[in-house]
Amino acid sequence: MLFNRPMMSNRLTCFALAAVTLLSVLPGCTVGPDYRGAPPVAQDARSSATFVRTPAVGTTAAPASNQWWLAFNDPQLNDLIAAAFAHNPDVDAAKARLRESRAQLQQQRANELPKLSGDAAALRMREPDLSTLNSSSGSGASSSGRGPLQLYTAGFDATWEIDLFGGTRRAIEAASADAEAVDADLADTRVSLAAEVAQAYIDLRDQQTRLALAQRQAETEQKSLTLTQQRRARGTAADVDVERLTTQVENTRGTLTPLDAQVTDSLDRLAVLTGREPGALDAQLADVQPLPALPATVAIGDPSTMLQQRPDIRAAERRLASSNAQIGEHVADFFPKVTLLGDIGFSAGDPGHLVRKSNFSWIGAPYLQWNALDFGRTLGSVHAAEASRDEAEARYTKAVLGALQDANSSLSRYGHQREHVVTLQKVEASASHSATLMRQRYSAGVSTLIDLLDTQREEFTAQQNVVAGQAELLKDFVSLQKSLGIGWEAQRG
Repeated sequence: MLFNRPMMSNRLTCFALAAVTLLSVLPGCTVGPDYRGAPPVAQDARSSATFVRTPAVGTTAAPASNQWWLAFNDPQLNDLIAAAFAHNPDVDAAKARLRESRAQLQQQRANELPKLSGDAAALRMREPDLSTLNSSSGSGASSSGRGPLQLYTAGFDATWEIDLFGGTRRAIEAASADAEAVDADLADTRVSLAAEVAQAYIDLRDQQTRLALAQRQAETEQKSLTLTQQRRARGTAADVDVERLTTQVENTRGTLTPLDAQVTDSLDRLAVLTGREPGALDAQLADVQPLPALPATVAIGDPSTMLQQRPDIRAAERRLASSNAQIGEHVADFFPKVTLLGDIGFSAGDPGHLVRKSNFSWIGAPYLQWNALDFGRTLGSVHAAEASRDEAEARYTKAVLGALQDANSSLSRYGHQREHVVTLQKVEASASHSATLMRQRYSAGVSTLIDLLDTQREEFTAQQNVVAGQAELLKDFVSLQKSLGIGWEAQRG
């Protein structure tokens, strides 16, 4: 026996002390570039107190409200957005991706810890009876077979790869950043979903309102046609007047079918957005309601706040951090890997004697592995990771610039549409006044039917344009809120 028991105990103690010392000193060594944050992009815009395209009126630099749809004061819209957050398949898929990314982060963190496994076995074997074999071969020798042999074992195996150069820590860093990016994706999904539901709801109310206007106009024109037909029967109206009125009635009725189809499409779209089958909301939203009321002023905050709160920018920044960490993960492959191996166990021929001290065995050893010559494979992985980091940086820059463009374009459209709606309302007021005067003149017999039909058509068109313009302004308001990246914090989870 080469070593006595005290010598083995001393060696085991020294090995443990060396392992503890190694673990306390080396974890500070983490190869690869440290993440220093996202690159500076659009610094002039970040330092500005206002957006470039901020309208002169109708906006304020106060912080934007997160649940912006509450400003419409429309309970049905509030219920629809809440239902979409709760049941929309896109949100469910984003939540599932978030759970997956967090589980992957948990797996990476577990890689820092030892791996321990247990095993147990019960073996039973019987040797052949050699006397039978010798008799059949003619030999005089004989040997009787022994009874069954039994062996019972139980033990534990442990392995621990020491993260000498930080490869595992870089992998955890990358997985953590990926999980945060997926969390931002979920927030971005909610931002887009709230905007999509609001726009579909505005489309529905716009189409229902214009459909009701067209139906009332068709009824009014039908009454005029009936009166003109009666006058023709008395000889006080010409056939051409009846034909002109008939044409106008049919033209107005012709607008009803497309509008009715659009209403159906919007109802189905809202149903699907809220996670329900088409037609499920028909009864709930069938009654014609006015368009939501637009707030007098819109809080938009400032560019710096917008760039901080937009989920797509946060997601791009986190993916940049992940790509940066992956470089260090691959650089660590250049260096040796040390794994501590250990095994303890018991073995005996009788299960009742298994845990006796005399049947105990153990082994412990450090295992060094170094892929010193791989013909450029590791270097290629590092270069690929660096390229991926550069791509992520470019995507982050694109996200920031795109967000600024989105916000400024939305502000510009919103401001111009406000002005356009004011003009449309003036046109409607003028057309309504002109139609009233023309009806009076026609009743007095001092104007022709053609003049009356023209003014009525202009009034109807002006009314339709105002409703459509107001709906477009509301949708521009929604687009503005989406561009600011709000509408997710209160529902985050």
